[in-house]
Amino acid sequence: MDRFWAAPQLLEVLGDWADRPGPMYQRLAAAIRDAAAEGNLAAGERLPSERDLAKALAVSRATVVSAYDDLRAESVVDSRQGSGTRIRRGVARERTGRVRGGTATAIVQRLIDAPGEVISLSNVTAPGVDVLAEELHGLVRDDLAELLGESGYHPQGLPRLREAIAARYRAAGLATSADQLVVTTGASQAIALAAQLLLTRGSTVVVESPSWPGCLDVLRAAGVHLVGLPLDDEGIRPDLLARALPEHRPEMVYLMPAAHNPTGVEMSAPRRRQVADLAARHGVTVLEDSPDPILDPLPIAAFGSGVTLTLGSLTKAVWSGLRIGWVRAPADVAARLARLKALADLGSPVLDQALAARLLPRLDTLAAERDAALRERRDFLEAALTESIPAWRWRTPPAGSSLWIDMPGADSVAFAQVALRHGVEVVPGAATDPSGAHDSYVRLGFNYPLETLAEMVRRLRQAWDATAAGQTKG
Repeated sequence: MDRFWAAPQLLEVLGDWADRPGPMYQRLAAAIRDAAAEGNLAAGERLPSERDLAKALAVSRATVVSAYDDLRAESVVDSRQGSGTRIRRGVARERTGRVRGGTATAIVQRLIDAPGEVISLSNVTAPGVDVLAEELHGLVRDDLAELLGESGYHPQGLPRLREAIAARYRAAGLATSADQLVVTTGASQAIALAAQLLLTRGSTVVVESPSWPGCLDVLRAAGVHLVGLPLDDEGIRPDLLARALPEHRPEMVYLMPAAHNPTGVEMSAPRRRQVADLAARHGVTVLEDSPDPILDPLPIAAFGSGVTLTLGSLTKAVWSGLRIGWVRAPADVAARLARLKALADLGSPVLDQALAARLLPRLDTLAAERDAALRERRDFLEAALTESIPAWRWRTPPAGSSLWIDMPGADSVAFAQVALRHGVEVVPGAATDPSGAHDSYVRLGFNYPLETLAEMVRRLRQAWDATAAGQTKG
């Protein structure tokens, strides 16, 4: 059966369609035409109705009508009574492999496309810390000759880095040996390897709702069924988890107990113990994603007797360009993960791992400096939003680098389109939670210089005013 594109799904392949030149309807027509030519829209696939697409794009219905008229005149689409508007055969070429099929498509594409003048909040990153240069020089001076004298193949990870990570866990009170660790190329690869090892197509995974779309897409790519459970101020609700485990019989529970993305919620130590006890009682593996390597409270792995895989990363604490992550697991599970890692890439880059090993002893200092900067930026953004857009609501997050904003009465997908036309890319709540429970929410990152945050608020105020006034341009 030919695919039907719902309006929010189509937005993922249209990208920054409104940044093109010309009238709005011509920009939309060009984006659909290009998506078909690139193979992202296949022959016979049905496009959304004019009304639905207009609502999702926050434009007038006349804009979509005119765009579809242009596409029909160019023989890009056919429209027939009762069967809708479809991509014509002979227009779409073979699929090119562009990222598609998940809620994080636009977020991933932003990393590939040049950002232009858009302030993108889809990937909150920061420049590398100053000590990177210092430690890199030290690596060249002290370690490079030894590293160049070996093979360079370490599928489980450079031994000195695994020992440094293990020592950090031990110092915090979680007994860990180097053979329990597998170094990965970022946390996303760690999730993918865990899914490959522990899940099969059709498996069920319990996740938090909302959660980060990029992580959910890694699980969806494994063909699993996701069951979302809501959070409270301490993390995933244990009463709902206690009901979901026997009802859905999942193979895995995927959680972000530290600096939850997008809400910033921190799972309390008692809640971590409850989760660990429930998972052990039902024989379910826990995959805890803690990209911030601050070990207070301890990971869920420290609170129970069940199987828990703990993910870590240096992305937020040090630099997003240092793609070093890891998995802590029981030694037998780690050995199996290492075999999958070897099949994937024979091991992460050795020089990056050696640099990470030098940085680990400095993480506490680096984290304290980063947290101080984040608090200043968070406070600045909260004050600016309170003054400029008083209708918005949020709770000050205890951790993380973003605000989880409730826009009462607004559709976050439509607002995201208006915001993009005003030069800000936000992550709509619908991308984090397909249930619809967070459709009025957007995620606003604040890990940017204060002048960028001020400009971001100015543009968002313009977008909000346009949305509130019901302004559309065709």
